[in-house]
This record gives sequence, C-alpha cells and structure tokens, in this order.
Amino acid sequence: MTRPLVVRAYGLSGRHPEEHRVLVDRLWPRGIASESLDLDEWLKEVAPSTPLRKWYGHDPDRFEEFSRRYREELASPPGSELLEYLREVSAHRRLVLITATKDVEHSGAIVLADVIVAGVSVTTTPPQAPQRHHHPRAHQPPGRGW
Repeated sequence: MTRPLVVRAYGLSGRHPEEHRVLVDRLWPRGIASESLDLDEWLKEVAPSTPLRKWYGHDPDRFEEFSRRYREELASPPGSELLEYLREVSAHRRLVLITATKDVEHSGAIVLADVIVAGVSVTTTPPQAPQRHHHPRAHQPPGRGW
C-alpha cells in the first residue's frame, strides 16, 4: 500500500487513470463547482466531527491534540468503517485525499493519510507534528512526479 496523496481542492488539474479521488472534508469547498473536482466520491463522514473541527480552528498549536482526538473519532463507526474502506481502495488504486484547507500539513487529511498507511489501531499516539514536513508531495497536484 502506498501513502495516499493529499492535495488541496483549489487548483487541481490533471488526473492519472489509476487515481481514486476522495473529498475528505465535511463541508464542500467554497467556490468550486462539483464537476471541476472530478471526484470518485465525497466521504464527509470520515472527516473530523463539526465540534472537533470548530475546536481546532486550524490552529497549528492545537494540531497534536487535534490529531489525537481525530484518531479517537476514527476508532468508531462510521469513521472506522470508512477507514477500512479507504485502506481497501488504496491497496488497489492510487488514493488521492482532497481537502480545501489552506494548511495541508496540519489538516485532518494528513492525519487520515497517516492512519490509512499505519494499518494499526487508530488510537495509537501519532508521530510528533514536525514529522509532517517529510511529505514533499503534499501540495503537488496529481499526475506530476509519481
């Protein structure tokens, strides 16, 4: 299984035939027409809950705690079921997780990608946040460089 690619919804271009594109935000990206994303599906139920998303507010200082809480959410349905589904998809196709967040490095999509690859209990303590910078393609659009 390869690590899912995490990309922003804005400025997405080109699509590799082996990709499976999934929007993993609870809210639809502002100002984007549905056909422009060329999605395979929108799994808003796998996104962080509304209370968690609002608490986090994309504050990088809260990322470690956000990541822990989000992993806890993924440990029970519907998150756990969708997580297994995404693992299955990524075993057969290139999984592309799409998010509208500006700071992809500190997003739920990055946590989700980590959990998909880990293949272990989602309540395990996550790696320290600075390690997130080791994903050079986090901002790269699909179809380039892989």
